[in-house]
Amino acid sequence: MKIYTKTGDNGTTSLIGGTRVSKAHLRIETYGTVDELNSWLGMIQSDTRQQEIILQLRSIQNLLFSIGSLLAADPDAQPMKLPGLEETDIQQLEQAMDTMDMVLKPLQNFILPGGHPANAKAHVARCVCRRAERLAVALDQLSPVDPKILKYLNRLSDFLFVLARYFSHLENADEIPWIATKSDTKN
Repeated sequence: MKIYTKTGDNGTTSLIGGTRVSKAHLRIETYGTVDELNSWLGMIQSDTRQQEIILQLRSIQNLLFSIGSLLAADPDAQPMKLPGLEETDIQQLEQAMDTMDMVLKPLQNFILPGGHPANAKAHVARCVCRRAERLAVALDQLSPVDPKILKYLNRLSDFLFVLARYFSHLENADEIPWIATKSDTKN
């Protein structure tokens, strides 16, 4: 099978179910951002040798593919059997955060991304995840999105923040505190 079909040359693409929509459609932007997030998780894996983290991230990547397929499905087409999310998927993120938090120093102030490549990439992934969440919320206002997707993306961004801090801990990298400028303290 060829990768290129030429059917998108006019700026449209097919949803799961066959409906053609603009490539600028909010639904396409939403699952495209989830795909971008998935790629960032792959990048993060290249900066760690921690097998437990790599396995967690691969599990999350599989779930993001499921989320992408759910978001790519035409809500008006005949329902298809697609892989979904379970409440336990959200609980696994919470448990992973709790485990990492046990070895982290309490957060004393806002921190800036950086200090180690894996930390910085986890922060980029967190920002992409927040964008995916905002887009999913906007899509939900037009066409219902499974509430577990919204909850999972919200929890995943928290997980990525804790993971960034955990990478700093593993690498003995200092967390970079945010220092307010004089203009930030006015008002």
